[in-house]
Amino acid sequence: MPQPPYESRLPYNSARIHAAAIYCSDGRMGEHFDDFLEQGLKLPRYDRVTLPGGPACLAGHAQAHLEEQGVMDELKFLVEVHGLKRVVLIAHQSCAFYASRLELKEPRLELVQKADLVRAAAFTNRVTGLNNIEAYFARNLDGKVQFERVEA
Repeated sequence: MPQPPYESRLPYNSARIHAAAIYCSDGRMGEHFDDFLEQGLKLPRYDRVTLPGGPACLAGHAQAHLEEQGVMDELKFLVEVHGLKRVVLIAHQSCAFYASRLELKEPRLELVQKADLVRAAAFTNRVTGLNNIEAYFARNLDGKVQFERVEA
């Protein structure tokens, strides 16, 4: 016997807020990213672009060239069709993309991530023409996640 369809209890809201966030697809961080974006930055219903390493793909790493093309195509689409005015980039501590694909270790890993946020913001600005681009670094401190602004 087929299972009945799941119906969300959340009401649908069709209003766009004209903002997108690019962050890592690490499932351990998803709820924290949502909380920060929705409560901390007051961006309910933001457009999501998630992939391993998040904004790392926009920082010019050869290991992420294909991802860079795909994410920029998606961002251009969202700027055009959803009227994006703001993009938020988030990197997080101990990201497996940096450790595995880029073969970085602490303390250099975090330094590269923060520099990548600056590069990704500049690249996003150049490709989309958007000026309102913010960058944040998420850090796990004693079981709690804190988001610090990175000047980009």
